[in-house]
Amino acid sequence: MKHWLSAFRLRTLPLALASIGMGTFLAAASGNFNGLAFAFCALTTIFLQVLSNLANDYGDSVHGADSAEREGPSRAVQSGAISKLAMRNAIIVFAVLSLGSGLTLLEVAFGWGSDFFWVFLGIGALAIIAAITYTAGYRPYGYAGLGDLSVLIFFGFVAVMGSAFLFEQKINLDYILPAISVGFFSVAVLNVNNIRDIESDQKAGKKSIPVRVGRAAAVKYHWFLLLMGMLLSIAYVAINYTSPVQLIFVLSTPLFLRNAMAVKSKTTSQELDPFLKQMALSTLLFVLLFGVGQVI
Repeated sequence: MKHWLSAFRLRTLPLALASIGMGTFLAAASGNFNGLAFAFCALTTIFLQVLSNLANDYGDSVHGADSAEREGPSRAVQSGAISKLAMRNAIIVFAVLSLGSGLTLLEVAFGWGSDFFWVFLGIGALAIIAAITYTAGYRPYGYAGLGDLSVLIFFGFVAVMGSAFLFEQKINLDYILPAISVGFFSVAVLNVNNIRDIESDQKAGKKSIPVRVGRAAAVKYHWFLLLMGMLLSIAYVAINYTSPVQLIFVLSTPLFLRNAMAVKSKTTSQELDPFLKQMALSTLLFVLLFGVGQVI
C-alpha cells in the first residue's frame, strides 16, 4: 500500500483540485452552485489526476526517462516496487473509475442524454486519453515537449471553464483570464518537474521545454508563467471590480516569488524537488483566496 500511495503522487492532487475549485468559485460568485455536482467534479478530477500519475510512472519507465540515473524520487515501476503488469491494470481501473464518476457528474449536472451531456462526455474522453498518452503509448506527446500545452488546456481552460459551465450551463468569456492564470500556475508545476529532471530527460530523448531551451531560459520561462498568472487575475478583478477584498489573493504573491527564486538558485534535483509540492500548494491557496474574494 505504501508503494501504491507513493505512485498515486498525492502531492499533485492540490493542483488538480485548485483548477476545478477556481471554476466552482466563479460560478458560486454568480449565484450558481450545486453541492452534489461539485462532489462528483472533485472525485472525477482526483481519479483523472491519479490516472495521469500512474500512466506517467509506467510510461517514463518503459521509455527510459525513469532510469537508474534519474536523480529525482524513484518511481514504482522503475524501482521494481510495482510490476509493469500491475501498473497497467491499475491504469485500467482508474480509467474506468474516471469514466464512471464522470458519467455520474454529467447526469447530475445536465441529465442523461442532453446535448451538453454528450459534449462533456467527449471532453472527458479526451481528458482520459490525454492523461494516459502523456508518457505512455507508442508516441507519447510529453516526449515531444507538448506537455505544457496539454496542462494549459486541461488544467486551465477545460478544468476552470468546464467546471463553471457545469453549474451555470453557459459560457462566460470573462473566465478566460482566471482560467489562463490557473493554467500558467499549473504549467509552472510541470516546469519545476522538468527542470529537476532535465539531465535524465535529455538522455532519454524526452524533449521537454527545459531540454529544448536549456536551464537558464527555462528559469526565465518560469518567471513569465508566475508573473503573467498573477497579472491576468488582477486584470480579471479590474474588469469585474466591486470591492477591494477581491484582491486578497495577492497575499499569495510571496509564495510564488519564493518558488521562482528556488527554481533559479537550487541546482540539484534533491534541492528542487520540494518546490513541486510548494508550487502546487501555493496555487491551491491562491485559488482559495481568489474564490473567497469573489464570493464575499
